[in-house]
This record gives sequence, C-alpha cells and structure tokens, in this order.
Amino acid sequence: MTAANGRTAGRGSAVHGEPAGGTAAGDTLAAVVRQWQTVHPDLDTGPMEIIGRINRCAALLQQAEDAPLRHAGLTRPEFDLLGALRRTGLELTPGELARETFSSGAAVTKRLKQLTERGLVERRGDTRDRRVAHVRLTDAGRELVDSILPDQLSYETAVLSGVDGTVQRELAALLGELLVQLEGRLRAPRG
Repeated sequence: MTAANGRTAGRGSAVHGEPAGGTAAGDTLAAVVRQWQTVHPDLDTGPMEIIGRINRCAALLQQAEDAPLRHAGLTRPEFDLLGALRRTGLELTPGELARETFSSGAAVTKRLKQLTERGLVERRGDTRDRRVAHVRLTDAGRELVDSILPDQLSYETAVLSGVDGTVQRELAALLGELLVQLEGRLRAPRG
C-alpha cells in the first residue's frame, strides 16, 4: 500500500508518524525527519535517517569520551596510533600510521611528538633514506596498550549494553557492508 507521499505504508512508515525503518519515534533524528516530511512530504528521507543517526551516534560517543583512555591521559586518536603499532606488530612510517588510523599526516606528526615525549613510542631513521622515519612502541607503550585494552573493551561493552547481542551482531554486519561500500566509493586512493 502506498501512502500519499509516495512511500510504502506499513510498519515504520511516515503514515504512522514514525520515520521509515521502524525505529522508535523517540530518538532525536525522528523529530528532524518528521519536520522535513512536513516541509517536503514528497522527498524520501531514508538516507537522512541512516546517515543522520550514524553521525549523531558518533557525536554522542565522542562527547562521552572514552573513560579508560582519559584516565590513562590519552585521547582516542593517540590510542589509535598506539593500537595500530601494537596490533600490526610492525614498525610503521608516519604515512603508514596516517593510513592505518584514517588521519592526516600533520595530525599524526603532532600526536607522535606527544607520544615520543611521553616515552610511549620511538622513532628510528631509515638507513637508506634519512627523510623516512620508522616508529615503534617502546616497552612502556606496549604495556600501556595491553593494560588499557581490556578496560576499554569493557567500557565499550557497557556503552552498548542496552542493545541485544543479536542486534549488535546484525548492526556490526550492516555497518561493515556500508563501510565497504563507502570505502570503495569515497576513500581517497592510498598513495
């Protein structure tokens, strides 16, 4: 059955006063979608309902900060650099770290300077090309990552505790599919 605005009526459609997708009408974005549907009932707000919710979730997670990281005096981007070095088990160049962490070269350089000053990473010049640096974790950096990771995962588990485990797995799979699509279309080529 098709609603007056051209959308298929049914569970979660605009006909029932909820955004398409069947999500609860109580989230922040549902009100935004209803407002746009009032102003432009002919437009499909489906993409907004997905991208808007992803952006809102990301903003809320960033605002909440990561408690275990904060207690260790680290930011999420700093931990991501340390984590990239730990999980790969390799020395990486700043350019490789930028690609691994989806960061700009300038941001990586700034973070590496801070992490070096704290004794968590060290740089080694390339024997063939003095312009190239190789970065590795120090023993202190490795110990810090290994001590924080279990607490960080527990914190993230608590953040997601209101979402059923099956739904979490489905959401992870769906977000994985979306990420593959976006990376294929939107990511700048690695150079």
